[in-house]
Amino acid sequence: MQGFANREAIATTISSRKATFYSRSRSTLWTKGETSNNFINVHDVFIDCDRDSIIYLGKPDGPTCHTGAETCYYTSVFDLLKQQEAEENKLALTSLYALESTISQRKTELIGENEKPSWTKRLLLNDKLLCSKIREEANELCQTLENNEDEKRTASEMADVLYHAMVLLAKKGVKIEDVLQVLRLRFSQSGIEEKKSRVSQKSVDD
Repeated sequence: MQGFANREAIATTISSRKATFYSRSRSTLWTKGETSNNFINVHDVFIDCDRDSIIYLGKPDGPTCHTGAETCYYTSVFDLLKQQEAEENKLALTSLYALESTISQRKTELIGENEKPSWTKRLLLNDKLLCSKIREEANELCQTLENNEDEKRTASEMADVLYHAMVLLAKKGVKIEDVLQVLRLRFSQSGIEEKKSRVSQKSVDD
């Protein structure tokens, strides 16, 4: 564990052989275990070369951390970053799947005689409109780079591209998972090799 200690706390630790610290919020000494009975029995005290850091070496009577863990240092930063990355990936996938579900729902809904169709339904009913919007949004995405527009604008245009492209996927009966699987397979292959394989396959098909 880590705590703040002043001269008096260190002196008390040395004399009592119980890890003692100084609470800056309460302006008083406190001994680890005084309420939980999980004392740390100090065997030695070390100082670093600059004499601004001290280590108590001791044997605890019970869990050191107030959470009940053996040590307060039980969280790996690398594991935390991996977990955060996994959660962010999960959130991204959840958003894509939710959008896919909404588009699929619009596809199965019947349009009443006097009902004005939603934009998604209009796109699903009009291939020419859908393709023109995909080309339009892709061009606007490129313009954010060419015109040096800000990041928010780029994100917004990319969202438009994704949305309209996913409507096309729904029209073609292609799941977003199918697209992601193609991307996963390409992770272990260079883009140049992958492009060559597509050209070769096209030649065979022709």
